[in-house]
Amino acid sequence: MEYFVEQAASHREAEAKIREKYGDKARIMHHKTVRMGGFFGLFTREGVEVTGYFSHEPPRSRTEAPRKPVDLEEEKRKILGSVKSDKTMDLVLKELQSIKEQMNQPVSLPATPAEHPTLGRMQQLMQHNDFTPAFITEMIKRLRATFSIDQLEDEETVEAQLVDWIGDSIRIYDGERGARPEVFVLVGPTGVGKTTTIAKLAALHGMNGSQRPANVRMITIDNYRIGAREQIETYGNIMDIPVACVDTAQEMKKQIALYQDADIVFVDTIGKSPRQFSQLGEMNEVVRACGGSAQVHLAISATTKTSDLYELMRQFEPFGYRSIIITKLDETTRIGNVISVLHEKQKPVSYLTDGQRVPENLEPATAERLLLTLEEFRINRRQVAQRFANPNDGESNG
Repeated sequence: MEYFVEQAASHREAEAKIREKYGDKARIMHHKTVRMGGFFGLFTREGVEVTGYFSHEPPRSRTEAPRKPVDLEEEKRKILGSVKSDKTMDLVLKELQSIKEQMNQPVSLPATPAEHPTLGRMQQLMQHNDFTPAFITEMIKRLRATFSIDQLEDEETVEAQLVDWIGDSIRIYDGERGARPEVFVLVGPTGVGKTTTIAKLAALHGMNGSQRPANVRMITIDNYRIGAREQIETYGNIMDIPVACVDTAQEMKKQIALYQDADIVFVDTIGKSPRQFSQLGEMNEVVRACGGSAQVHLAISATTKTSDLYELMRQFEPFGYRSIIITKLDETTRIGNVISVLHEKQKPVSYLTDGQRVPENLEPATAERLLLTLEEFRINRRQVAQRFANPNDGESNG
């Protein structure tokens, strides 16, 4: 078997040229548009370049026994192996490699249409609230396995069960108690409101109403953002909470040692993009200097799109964060994607924020509170409150 490359002014002329040279044994594999002729790159004209192959084997007679069926996969490997050095086939090879890579990628299939109208309605509700296709498929499958055809006619009961299952999928961080001082570190990307959230947490614990307020300290390592230090120092002055600023791991160790008399130390971190790997690495060194008992929490905005949530959680995984703080709940009405991704990654939620006021717009996370954000679902508040009552009500989650 031999391969050929022919050029001509048109497809018809190229095919005629090939038939004249190689006869009916020629097989065309690929063609592309090229520039032909000219002088030193000038006066070129558009033409066609055709690549193919032909065999020297004589045609079989009618009485000849049929040959063994051709192994198509083996033939493809031979052909591709023979033309790898041919520049005219580079594009074909690249396209084949791209298709292969895409086939090997995991695909998130959309939820399959539900047969029963009630299942269809449940699917629409979840889609409206931006739950991920995988989460929707899981819930629809579970509803289909739980309810008979007759029971599916009771849409209200089915919907109530779906709400319960969504609530069950939400994990709540139950807090940890260790040696004093407790060190609470907040990490996250730029723009999620980490500094304001740290101030809210400090106020929540240091100005605890009728209960005995905790002895609180604040540390910031966000000396890069303009005004960041002044912002947290202003919060500290208003709340009469000491604030320290550090730049290195050594300074962090020293400051934690100086705060041994405190109950809780809140640490604000650099507000940088998770794509700035070197700065994230430097920050992680400073965070690790807080000690092995430090609790790291990741702040994410409720407005974050699904693909960014996956990337964000992956990039901050080296920090060993124990829970999620969802910020900016007041800036969106659809958080199904957040609930879906946290369920998939099995990450608990510790706090929720829904505004800029300190400390009013911060609360310990509850499944009830997140369920009440769902749009168009019929939520029985009393039933939800009873089912998802927080056993730690009245206690701190910090």
